[in-house]
Amino acid sequence: MPLDHRLTPEHEELRRTVEAFAHDVIAPKIGDLYERHEFPYEIVREMGRMGLFGLPFPEEYGGMGGDYLALGIALEELARVDSSVAITLEAGVSLGAMPLYLFGSEEQKRQWLPKMCSGEVLGAFGLTEPGAGSDAGGTRTTAVRDGDEWVINGSKCFITNSGTDITGLVTVTAVTGRTADGRPEISSIIVPSGTPGFTVAAPYSKVGWNSSDTRELSFADVRVPLANLVGAEGRGYAQFLRILDEGRIAISALATGLAQGCVDESVKYARERHAFGKAIGDNQAIQFKLADMEMRAHMARVGWRDAASRLVAGEPFKKEAAIAKLYSSTVAVDNAREATQIHGGYGFMNEYPVARMWRDSKILEIGEGTSEVQRMLIARELGFSA
Repeated sequence: MPLDHRLTPEHEELRRTVEAFAHDVIAPKIGDLYERHEFPYEIVREMGRMGLFGLPFPEEYGGMGGDYLALGIALEELARVDSSVAITLEAGVSLGAMPLYLFGSEEQKRQWLPKMCSGEVLGAFGLTEPGAGSDAGGTRTTAVRDGDEWVINGSKCFITNSGTDITGLVTVTAVTGRTADGRPEISSIIVPSGTPGFTVAAPYSKVGWNSSDTRELSFADVRVPLANLVGAEGRGYAQFLRILDEGRIAISALATGLAQGCVDESVKYARERHAFGKAIGDNQAIQFKLADMEMRAHMARVGWRDAASRLVAGEPFKKEAAIAKLYSSTVAVDNAREATQIHGGYGFMNEYPVARMWRDSKILEIGEGTSEVQRMLIARELGFSA
């Protein structure tokens, strides 16, 4: 059966709406915020009013009743202009709210999701640790029962949306027991912001995503109710594998947006910039670069939409999500490099969007599973084991 990833009228209307918002609202403001390393609170509030944080969630929890394809469409259009804003939405939805929607109790959903869908509150997902990045099974953070409470000790690193003024909670993975053969049993537990013993470090000094909030977290005898357990005890590992599978589609859409944004900016510059008596875009060498960049962005879009369509249809999508994430992140880096080259010296100046895109692109080959991890996942789906 042939693939058909053309958008429905509803999805196309969403795409046009977010496209206009990105160009009219984000583009004029984000460069200054980015250089000052400031979180875009007003932009996030407007995104909340638009319903973007509630796109894939049911209306009964304050959502828009859409699907994961709708989320990807919004992320791609945002990232065509800026990735800091896009990753704030991606992390707020797929890492912050989605674990509660998929695995949380009805009480947890009623308590948190309406505020998260409106953008009033951001959630974070505390998975990565200083000694457990790609090896997420190497979690060292612990949660021990004490009466009717969990007592949590440990640390997390590189956690997005964890320290903003509107961050309401972090869902933390922690070892809550051991299997008969000694392997750790990992669970997911909600830790509200401001809980005693829960410390949020100052923002990281990063190469890119400078208007995105990223921090290290520490937990020193942090006490939360047993009812803050998300899903079944010991199921945290399986939960975050599902969350990361879905998140790879979202990151792929974001990476596609960055790749397409590089095309947009480069086409505009190639028409405006003159050298040796003509526009540089009249040179076949530049035209071929642009053609290759457009080809890569197009195929990345086909990849993430295919994976998203499978997810929405309830079909297996793990392999397709890994392929999409691997390819689109590579494409984003390639297009950012070529866009900088087309812009010449101006491409190295932060006043030009492609400089920001170049700085933002590399993390896409690392976050939500490195390129090496994606290749491992694809190989496993082909029947091989490490």
